[in-house]
Amino acid sequence: MNISPSKLNAFTMIKLPSAYFCGVRTKVLNDQQCITTVKHRWINQNPFNSMFWAVQGMAAEFATGAMMMMKIKASGKKVSMLVTSNNATFTKKATGRITFMCNDGHKVDQALAEAIKTGEGQTITMQSIGTNQEGLVVSTFNFEWSIKVKG
Repeated sequence: MNISPSKLNAFTMIKLPSAYFCGVRTKVLNDQQCITTVKHRWINQNPFNSMFWAVQGMAAEFATGAMMMMKIKASGKKVSMLVTSNNATFTKKATGRITFMCNDGHKVDQALAEAIKTGEGQTITMQSIGTNQEGLVVSTFNFEWSIKVKG
């Protein structure tokens, strides 16, 4: 079974209901890129009439994690994955539909190949950039992932 945007959206409804109810959706998933979106609504707002930072974080993290999940599944190996750290920068109020894009598929390929080859854990930093409908950057998230082939 291949991982697709529609399957990931169903996955969020079952396994990540807070992301699903806040409106996080996967739009594009391929070998090099994952795009997620979330729309500013009543359920995900902050007191300042914009999107709560943690909702942005869910959409941003899912853009990196979905790509990681797809590539691990394609490897045929059992690999654990865990976010070990993250940081974010917020540059504009998040209103309307926010699109998060991660273009770090090549980094996942390298780290996964090394983990499989050596059997040692690897860390990888992936970036997810959130833009509004005008194309302006509203937030940038960096997630450090740890991966390790299971014995």
